[in-house]
Amino acid sequence: MPSLHITLQIASQHSSIPSKSQFKKWASAALRVDTEVTIRIVDEDEGRALNNTYRGKDYATNVLTFPLAETPHLLGDIIICAPVVAAEARAQNKPLEAHYAHLTVHGILHLHGYDHEKAAQAELMESLETAIISKLGYANPYLII
Repeated sequence: MPSLHITLQIASQHSSIPSKSQFKKWASAALRVDTEVTIRIVDEDEGRALNNTYRGKDYATNVLTFPLAETPHLLGDIIICAPVVAAEARAQNKPLEAHYAHLTVHGILHLHGYDHEKAAQAELMESLETAIISKLGYANPYLII
């Protein structure tokens, strides 16, 4: 099994943020190779600023992934915006924990080079996410209740 070194940074005042051990469990489930990742939980201002700076989109998004290196192991950062995640979970009638698990897996798959810009890529990435999330005991993240 690939090794994982995870750093968790909490830069959010939002309540109900999962523990480091939860993030580690979710990230480990998606690993294909040894990985070193920082997961930073942010509020809307930082999420919006990062999305604007790096993607030219002036709003806070749920997750951003920044791959930094592929060798000798994967290295990168995953930014998760706590208020956006909470709002999406409520709107989609999903448990907050399940939504965090999904976005963590989604970010790890991005570190591995998966993308969802084209239909075929999106289909592959979504099928991997669904399989991983299912193994973790959560419902299909793409089914809106």
